[in-house]
Amino acid sequence: QVQFVESGGGLVQPGGSLRLSCAASRSIFSPYAMAWYRQAPGKQRELVGVITSGGSETYVDFVKGRFTISRDNAKNTVYLQMNSLKPEDTAVYYCNSVPISSAWGQGTQVTVSS
Repeated sequence: QVQFVESGGGLVQPGGSLRLSCAASRSIFSPYAMAWYRQAPGKQRELVGVITSGGSETYVDFVKGRFTISRDNAKNTVYLQMNSLKPEDTAVYYCNSVPISSAWGQGTQVTVSS
């Protein structure tokens, strides 16, 4: 059974930082690439970035230079370090594998507001 458990979200002021974590089932974590997604209220879920099993990262333009994805294969965990947060980063953040699994986790809420 594939599982993703996201954590680390919260309320942060503009310009602040948060570090999200996602624990994945061993069966899906290795040797797959992992991705972070987000879904803002009233919007479709969108890709944030991807990290391969070897640690290569790719990001969408709106987070480049601000967000960093990393992974700890020994812990089956992927991280999303978010810096210089903006109000438009407010969303529920999810992780998933690549190829994508239908078994989404509950996500973790990130709210950027003063």
